[in-house]
Amino acid sequence: MTDDYFMSIALKLAEKNLGNVASNPTVGCVIVKDGVIIGEGYTGIGGRPHAEVVALQNSKDLTHGAVMYVTLEPCCHFGVTEPCTAEIIKSGIRKVVIAAIDPDNRVLGRGIKALVDAGIEVKQGIMQKEAEKLNVGFFTTKKLHRPFIACKIATTLDGKIATLTGNSKWITSEDTRNWVHELRAKYDAIMIGSNTLVSDDPLLTCRLPRLKDRSPIRLIIDSQGRLKEEHNIAKTADKVITWVITNKEVERKIKDINYLIVNTPPVIPVPRPENFKQLHNENWSRAGMTSEPDVIGKVCLKDMASKLVSEIGITRLLVEGGGILITELLKYNLIDRLIICRSGKILGNDATPFVGNLGIQSINNCYQFKKVEIIEFSEDVVELWDRV
Repeated sequence: MTDDYFMSIALKLAEKNLGNVASNPTVGCVIVKDGVIIGEGYTGIGGRPHAEVVALQNSKDLTHGAVMYVTLEPCCHFGVTEPCTAEIIKSGIRKVVIAAIDPDNRVLGRGIKALVDAGIEVKQGIMQKEAEKLNVGFFTTKKLHRPFIACKIATTLDGKIATLTGNSKWITSEDTRNWVHELRAKYDAIMIGSNTLVSDDPLLTCRLPRLKDRSPIRLIIDSQGRLKEEHNIAKTADKVITWVITNKEVERKIKDINYLIVNTPPVIPVPRPENFKQLHNENWSRAGMTSEPDVIGKVCLKDMASKLVSEIGITRLLVEGGGILITELLKYNLIDRLIICRSGKILGNDATPFVGNLGIQSINNCYQFKKVEIIEFSEDVVELWDRV
């Protein structure tokens, strides 16, 4: 058996609790002796226990002279528990094969050094790209100090998310919607704006029977106090962690709802054609508004993104908001992935688009994404596009 074979098993183990370990990375670990797996482990819900510790415990007393395969460099700092490197050294493991280096400044190669200094052979870089892709949220928080942000959009062939009257149920098929529930379970948090809250009154939970306990944290951008006790999200806040994101102290707080206060945003100047105002208002009137909305504009999205990491510990964020929120996230370059669930329906030019005006006058200045995956269902197609 090759290193790739055992590391691929470790990666599959790591994926088991993806979306449920924040703010920690999700890690998988396999311990092998004489070509046989003697222990497996993966990061526990909430980030503890660590994968290496679980694998060592499952291996009992058979680890002397064994080889450990782990998807991320073992930690070497004291935190809630003793460093994983200390446990590995005590176990008698002779070799550790590592996929990716931990980008946390407290580790960042120090874990490898601790193992080497203890006389343990270390091999690094096996299936590194796959490991970094799995933990893209954790790596994004360390590099950009914000979560990895994906936007899920259910749209028609002509890029519409609702009819002229605002009706959107259902654009995609049941198979696709079930896939979306599985997707939600792999993210730490799910976000909407207050317009989606009022128009759809969603639950934002994982409603497949086997995923009912895997619902992500719910986030609502609401600077105008539009969330009420009668909304589904408020009525279920005792069961699913829920945050309202606003730019001011809320006078009347709803029971079981948490509140995150963020800054008011600076104005972003964008080039505008002479008929911009007419085009802009025509665009948003199709969403049932008479002029440019200011709900999102009252919350600084960059400050919000930073505080989602520092205050709540979110590494992977799934946005299911409407065109207003998506447009503002684009303006701030805060979309890492577009997940477009496209049906075969057509609604026409008077329906609601999934993105508003961006003031772009040249193709050279457009926002650009690259296609990374296409998933086909019986009636729909799901397209994954990553920012270039």
